[in-house]
Amino acid sequence: EEQHQEFLRTCPEFERMLVRSGIILLKYWFSVSYEEQSRRFAARNREPLKRWKLSEMDLEEHRLYVRYSMAKDTTFQYTDIKQAPWYVVPSDDKR
Repeated sequence: EEQHQEFLRTCPEFERMLVRSGIILLKYWFSVSYEEQSRRFAARNREPLKRWKLSEMDLEEHRLYVRYSMAKDTTFQYTDIKQAPWYVVPSDDKR
């Protein structure tokens, strides 16, 4: 927890430093809903040629979706800065 708080405190300043030094910093978050992630995982599990893409870690992380979403929201709250904003890309539809 202490390490996480330190990250949230120092990350925005680090990003500002990068931008001041001339780096163009682009931050994208590809947002997939819980329902769409469930659908994709089920489809992978049904298709033998795609089943290899689905791991136990994927399933465990899917079970923690709400918790991960809350952590993402907290991270955005601290690190979405004017000099380097987050760009959220709705990704339920891959087209």
